[in-house]
Amino acid sequence: MAQRVTLRKRQPYNTNSNRRRVVKTPGGKLVVHYIQKPATVPKCGDCGLALQGIPALRPRQYATVSKRIKSVQRAYGGSRCSDCVRSRIVRAFLIEEAKIVKKVLKAKPTGK
Repeated sequence: MAQRVTLRKRQPYNTNSNRRRVVKTPGGKLVVHYIQKPATVPKCGDCGLALQGIPALRPRQYATVSKRIKSVQRAYGGSRCSDCVRSRIVRAFLIEEAKIVKKVLKAKPTGK
């Protein structure tokens, strides 16, 4: 007959957060190890691609690591990818250029 194990947590149901694995110790006992959920990589807020240079951790673990682990040294470092930041900068530059052109055309005399 199979050896019984004692659950270490109070929750007995087989939920996604309560997955467990039975492990035999060197002493011959069977104990339960609770399996953590796999961490997902942070995604870019604009395009949805995974952010490079930022580790995949569980949400609570980000509170314990330093700021340099959670972001990269760039504008929008921990929330947008480099391509999206580049497109934002180019878009802002072009909008400013369009405003200047509009202003110059308006100031130019249109007399005959």
